[in-house]
Parts: sequence; structure tokens; C-alpha cells
Amino acid sequence: MITSRLLRAGWAPAFALGLVAVAVLILLANVALPPDSALYVPGYAVSLMGKYLCYALLALAIDLVWGYVGILSLGHGAFFALGGYAMGMYLMRQIGSRGTYGNPVLPDFMVFLNWPELPWYWLGFDQFWFAALMVLLVPGALAFVFGWFAFRSRVSGVYLSIITQAMTYALLLAFFRNDMGFGGNNGLTDFKDLLGFSLQADATRAGLFLASAVLLAAAFLLCRAITRSRFGKVLIAIRDAESRTRFLGYRVESYKLLVFTLSAMMAGVAGALYVPQVGIINPGEFAPANSIEAVIWVAVGGRGTLIGPIIGAVTVNFGKTVFTNLLPEFWLFALGALFILVTLVLPKGIVGAVQSAARSWRDRPGRRKADAVAAEVPR
Repeated sequence: MITSRLLRAGWAPAFALGLVAVAVLILLANVALPPDSALYVPGYAVSLMGKYLCYALLALAIDLVWGYVGILSLGHGAFFALGGYAMGMYLMRQIGSRGTYGNPVLPDFMVFLNWPELPWYWLGFDQFWFAALMVLLVPGALAFVFGWFAFRSRVSGVYLSIITQAMTYALLLAFFRNDMGFGGNNGLTDFKDLLGFSLQADATRAGLFLASAVLLAAAFLLCRAITRSRFGKVLIAIRDAESRTRFLGYRVESYKLLVFTLSAMMAGVAGALYVPQVGIINPGEFAPANSIEAVIWVAVGGRGTLIGPIIGAVTVNFGKTVFTNLLPEFWLFALGALFILVTLVLPKGIVGAVQSAARSWRDRPGRRKADAVAAEVPR
């Protein structure tokens, strides 16, 4: 009995701890094993898996609003990209005179475009603490302003989804402009170091991978605490019966606004972790297709489960890596077929299907015992 209680109460911390433990084992397989070992994990694979973890954090952020509040956001790619740009601006400021043009203040693209001085909105990004703050504040502020108008106007359903996608597309067009001061079509790249550590060093890449795993685990525990609390119960009530919840006296708009802002901040953190591991951030990250693909990760894993989006993001992106190497021109068709298959066959996703199968398996012995007892009763 004690064991079962511990399992019921502590599976979430155990999952988070297991996630970090697996990341540590991967790093040990990269650092401690010789390259000719069958269990050796090469450096490029560590960076690739770090990117998967960033995508998993983005999927978790989407699940918090879609799975538990019913807000289908098709614009979370914008928050992800804004967090990435905030980190990219810090990394660009760290280049200094090591750039192609040797300017200690202006990034190379500004020198090329004859910018006379650094724009005011780049000030402060030479400090890591300021950039980390902006990673949270910029996506959070945009989500707050957007949500303030959308939720108070009671925009919901497919209309809200379309508006979020329109917001993402508008940012895509804006960041493509050279006069915005974010590198235009080329974006920000040629990063050198982070906190004084070279981004080309294996140790730095390993540290970024471990940081991604730790922050993903922390975000999972935070989402778990929110959804299991009284606040989370209200969110589920809003998802299932918004009108009734509003009739009971709850300020539905405030609940939606708070969780939408928090979700955007989580997506911004995911983008900030993503940029130093891939080495570039450009307006393509704002593409509406990226937000739609992230929603597919959540659907495949199982929305409203927290674990499902993590599994879905890692699984789909691993499949994308393998499939694009074999048949790159057919990947989008395969992704669309996967979404249709999940919708028709596994509407609750992978985790939902496993949970249903587990419940059926648990109920089966009980039914057999009841049938046996009924058979022994004299008539």
C-alpha cells in the first residue's frame, strides 16, 4: 500500500529526475566512452538531442494552454522565435571586434548596412542577466497584450487560432525587413561564445544539452503543480464548460490571460536554449508552419497529459531526422499522414492510448473475479 501511494504521489518527480538522469547518461556516453565503442554518442548527436529537448519544452508550453484550457494556439512559434532572438542578440554582442568588420560595438550586418550606431533596443544585451530577463519578458509581454484584447473580447475557438497565426505571420514579415535591425533575411549567426565559453567546444555543447534537460524537467514539474492545483481545476472547468464556469463567478478572462502568458514565457525559454545549440536564428522561425507542426507534436503525444507532448516532440523530430535523410521530399506528406492517422486511430495520442490500455488491463482481473464470485452464488 505504501509503495502504491508513493508511486501515485511521486511519479511526476520521478519522471523529471529520470529525464535528467538519461541526459547525464548520454553525456557520459559522449565523454567517457571511446569513439569505437558501440555505446558511444558523438557530439553532433548530443546537439541534435538538445534541439529535441527544446522542441519538447515548446510542446509542453502548448499543451498547458491547449490541453488544459482549450486554447488552440497556432502562434507559439512566434514566442519561441522571440526568445531565440533575445538570446541571439546577446550572443551577437559577445562577438565584439572578432567579427568580419572588427567593429567592437556594431554587429557585422549593421556595419554592412551602414548603421551609424547601435539601436536603443539593443542596449543592455551585452549582459547575460538582461538577455535572460528579455527572454521571459518579451514573449510574455506580447502574449499579455494579445491575450488582454482577445480574451476580453471573448474570441475563442477557430477564430482565436486564426488570429494567433496571423500574429505570427505579421512578425515574420516584420523581421524580414533589414530596417528592423535584426539581420533581415539572414538573421543572427556566427556566434562565438556564451558566458565566456566557446560554443564550438564539446564541453559547452554538453552543458547546453544538460541545461535543456534540467529546464525541461523543471517546466514539467511546474506545469504538473499548476494543473493539479485548485487553479488547474478551474482551467479544466474553463476548457470543458466555459459558460458554466463564468456563471459560477470565475473571471475566465483572467485565468486564460495568466496561463497564456506563462505558456509564452516557457516557449521563449525554449527558443533561447535552441539558438546557441543550432548557431542561428532567422525570420524563418516565425513561419506559421512551425507553429502548426508543434501542435502536431502535442496531438501525437497526447494533449492534456504533459508527458505526451514531450514524447511526441522527441518522437516526431527523431522521425523527421531519419525520414529527411532517406526521402526528404516526402517528409511533409508523411507528417500530414501521421496527423491524420493519429486523429482517426489515436485521438488521445500515444500516452492517451497507453492509459486506456492500462485501464482496460486493470479492470479485466476485477471483472473475472466478479464473474467467478457470481458463479459460486447458489441459485
